[in-house]
Formats: sequence, structure tokens, C-alpha cells
Amino acid sequence: MENEDYDLEIEEKIKQKELKIKRTALLISVIGVLAFISVVYFAGSKGRVKNDAASVPAAENKMETKDKPAGKEKPQAKKETAKVSDNSPVNITKPIMFNTFEADAIMKKIQLFPKDNPWNEDISGRPVHPNSANMMESCDNTRKLAYNLDMGFVLVPPDQKKIDVKITSYPDESDKGPYPLPDNAPIEGYPIENSNLDDIQRNGKGDRHSLVLDPVNMMLYEFYILRKTDAGWECACEATFDLKTNKTRPKGWTSSDAAGLPVMPAAVRYDDVESGIVAHAMRVTFKQSRAAYVWPATHYASKLTGSNLPRMGDRVRLKAGVDISNYSAHPKAILAGLKKYGAFMADNGGNWRISVCPDSRIKNLDELGQVHGSDFEVIVPTGKNEGPRAK
Repeated sequence: MENEDYDLEIEEKIKQKELKIKRTALLISVIGVLAFISVVYFAGSKGRVKNDAASVPAAENKMETKDKPAGKEKPQAKKETAKVSDNSPVNITKPIMFNTFEADAIMKKIQLFPKDNPWNEDISGRPVHPNSANMMESCDNTRKLAYNLDMGFVLVPPDQKKIDVKITSYPDESDKGPYPLPDNAPIEGYPIENSNLDDIQRNGKGDRHSLVLDPVNMMLYEFYILRKTDAGWECACEATFDLKTNKTRPKGWTSSDAAGLPVMPAAVRYDDVESGIVAHAMRVTFKQSRAAYVWPATHYASKLTGSNLPRMGDRVRLKAGVDISNYSAHPKAILAGLKKYGAFMADNGGNWRISVCPDSRIKNLDELGQVHGSDFEVIVPTGKNEGPRAK
């Protein structure tokens, strides 16, 4: 019996040991399952947090850390977008030439200068300058209205690479670079001259204006006598305009125009004439000008002092009684604009010449020759704080 009892005792101990082993194994298995579930759960949570954070705008997702030293936080990149008149963003990812439907679509969306800017001012009701007749006679009022196909431009994206340009003639009256000048920047003479763009950029003649517009940031860069050389780009003068403001050049400063005015806002574009009216002031040249300027001009280019000569910045208007009903659509749009917005005396040049983009889509411009200088009048200009800018 003792041996039998001993054997039973041994057997019972073995059973208890086996049961303990089974319980331990079961516990380990349960712990393993729970650990696996935890890993899956937290991994999913992390993914959800990351995805949710990605959907929050940067300004809302930015977390403040009070213990971080001031000024050490890395600034977040500013998103390059701009709201335009119809609250639609301007989308541009590469340089776009002026004579394209892509450029037309962008130009229709943006507002060049504020609405109360002189370029956008309705001057159809302004009084006639008391010396208008004499001033118009000094500009050969028998001459026909003419046009120059001279002022093309290029639109560039906000991230356009900025480069240095050597300023050769007016460094003290030029805005500092670098500038977002693309390789395909058109220069006055292109594309109407029988040469490719690279040849015009290097060897073209004349004033060689080049106009570059960033339509997202609404910044305009205008170059005078721009030229590409083996050593890089160079120009006589560069003028930068913030088209979101009414700010002008400093007094006494020139621009790519002798009057210190911007050129591109004045040039007649295809989208202008297609709209039925050129809804901005234009630019006109006269052979002789006075050694004086009137706002918004900032510069003159003459030694003559006769009071019958126009000043830089003087504004002419097509007389209301001139019948334009029988003109073709494009010249009619120009003449309608000259009645409502007029044209600024902007530079010395041929009498009664306005600037038009060299866009082959603009038609029937020779009809403008039916109008003469005698059909225009000089108006009393509005000052910086007058007209729509009056407080």
C-alpha cells in the first residue's frame, strides 16, 4: 500500500505539473494575441492621425511649442496662389507667350492695377484742358492715327527662376534684381521681324522693350534695351511695378518708357479688342514733348519748354462726337477705349502712334487711319488724390 500510495502521489504531482504548464502556455498565448491586437490598433490610429493631419490646412495644423526658442521655428512654405477678380486662382506652371489663348484666359481673370488707378479711370467726363487746341496742333493734328506692333509680353509662374541682369545705362533709376526673366522672353521686334527669337534677343534693333508679368503675385518687370549675350543678359534700365497698388516710380526716375510709366498695362491686347472695348488707358507717342511731367508720370526726356508742347503723362481723349459705328470690331474696340479711357503721352516717337501687341489675331488696324489728331483733345489730368482716388 505504501508503494501504491507513493505511486499515486507521484502521478498526482505529474498531473499538477502538466496542468500548470498548460495554464502557463495558455496565458502566454493570450498575452501574444493581445500584443498583436495592440500593435494593429496603434498602427491604424497612427495612420488615421497622419491622414487627418494631411487634410488640415497648414495654418490649422501648425502646433505651437512654448518651450521652443523664439525665432527657431522653421517657417512653413507659403502657398503660391492668388485670388483674382472672379475669385478664381490663376494657374500657371510655365512661361506663356502673349499671343496664345492660354495668355488670353489668364489676362481676362486678372486686374492690372486697382480699379481706381489712372490706367483704369473713366475720363470721358473730364474737362478739356484750356490749352488743348494748341497742344494738339503742336503734335501735327492733321496726321492720321497710327499704331506700332511693338509690345509683346510673357507671363511667368511664381516660381520662375530669378536671374541677374546687368544694368548698363540707368542703374541708379532701376529696381534691384534678380528678375524672373525666362529664356523665351520676347523682345520688341518679335515675332514680326523675319528672324527667330534667339536672333532678336541678341541682334534686334530699336528700343528692345521686354515685358514680363507674374500674374500670381501681380508683379511686372519691364526692361529697356534688353539683350542676350554670351556672358548673360543686360539692359539699359529695369522698372518693377507692383500691380496691386497705385505706387508710381520715384520722382525723376525713368522706366522702360521716357515718362516713367509702365508699358504693358497700356498695350492693346487681343483679349482687349475681343471684349468690345479696350478697358484701360493706352499709350501714345509724340515727336516733341515738354521738359515737364504730370502725375502719374515721373520723368521727362526733353529740353524744350514751350507751353504748347505736351508733358509726359498728359492724357488725350478721342472726342465724344467722333462716329465709330462703322468700324470693324477690333479698331472699334480701340476707338471706344480712347473715348472712355484715353491715352497717356508716354514717350518721344512718331506722332499719334499707339502701342499694340504684335499679335496676328488682331485685325483691320489700318482702319484707325480714318481718325486724325484733330479728333482728339487733351483733358485736365486728375492728381494722385483726385478723381476716383479722392478721399
